This record gives sequence, C-alpha cells and structure tokens, in this order.
Amino acid sequence: MEKPYVIGIAGSSGSGKTFFLNSFLNHFDQKDVTLISQDDYYIPANTKTREENRLYNFDLPTAIDRASFYNDINELFEGKSILKEEYLFNNPNAKPRMLKIEPAPILVVEGLFIFHYEEVNKLLDYRIFIDANEEIALRRRLKRDLEERGYDHDDVMYKWINHVMPSFQSYLFPHKEECNLVIHNNTDDPEVINNYTRDIVNELKVKLSGL
Repeated sequence: MEKPYVIGIAGSSGSGKTFFLNSFLNHFDQKDVTLISQDDYYIPANTKTREENRLYNFDLPTAIDRASFYNDINELFEGKSILKEEYLFNNPNAKPRMLKIEPAPILVVEGLFIFHYEEVNKLLDYRIFIDANEEIALRRRLKRDLEERGYDHDDVMYKWINHVMPSFQSYLFPHKEECNLVIHNNTDDPEVINNYTRDIVNELKVKLSGL
C-alpha cells in the first residue's frame, strides 16, 4: 500500500472541531478516508495523580499514550487494520465500542497535540487549525459538559482556566502559523460549516488528483 495522504486537524476546546470533522468526513466516500483520533489514546484516569481540588488534568501531552498513538498511525501506513477500544471520558455508565480503523488512501489524524508531537507532525501532509473566539468556545464547552456529561459548573470553569486554556496556549496555538489552513469557526449554523467543508474537500480532491 502506498503511503496515505495525511491530513491533521486540531482545534481548541469549544472550537466546533467535532462538528467540523464529521462534516468534513461526510464529503468523502467511506473507502477513501479513515480517521484516527488522539482522544482514543487517553491514559486511564485511575493512573493519574489528582490535584489538590481532586481534578485530573487531561489537557497535557503526557495524558496520552503517545507511543501507541504513533505506532498505530504507522500500522495504518503499512496497510494494517487497528482494533482500539473507544474512549468515553471516564463515563462509568457507557459501554465502549471496539473501533476497527481501516487503512485508506486518505488518513485524517485529529487531536489537541498532533502538531506538538514532533514524530506525528512530521507525518502530516496538510494541516488544518480550527479556532473560535474564547467566549464562544467557553459557551460551547459549558453546554457540552453541563448538559451532555453532567459535570459540575465550578469544575468545568476550573478546568477551563487552569487546564484547557494554558494547554491551548502552550501546545496548540504556537503551531497556528505552520498550518495550511486556519478556520475561525464562530458560527453555530450547520449549513455554513457544511458548505465550508465541502469547498475545502473539493480543493483537496483537486490537489490529490494531481499527485
């Protein structure tokens, strides 16, 4: 199998990255693209040291099983399938699925630290940075964590101030200027995002046809 064309997609928390990513992937035939997500390589929380307020910090490069993440990307390069249990953010009421990640001509690698991990960054052919104004990103984060995950408001705000934003500034923002495309995603209109991703995908398909 020839080396896949590798697209790296990273975004700040609350940037709308998940919706953007799903819309982006929907513009491809399933056989042509596969996704590997850094989030599925979190080291279990029970192996971490809690802070004084008894919160784990998941927004550090060391929170990820970096070696396994890199190894599985290379397995896909070699045409091998990956079996990986999905990560459910320590939700004890949810049963994780076993994910089967198949090799494909286009590989999408996504996650907060994909540009920071030098060995992963070197594998990327095209880099997309998704950003949003901080107040919009925080509003989205609060809605997700309070409504969908049932987290405590004070805990969410503590993590935002002490974990999320410092990590973004240290490990993602410095790579913004290196990216091929920077998207300022301050809209919650799905049609705007769908149109935007369609245009991006069409440009990429033209680029790939010339390789």
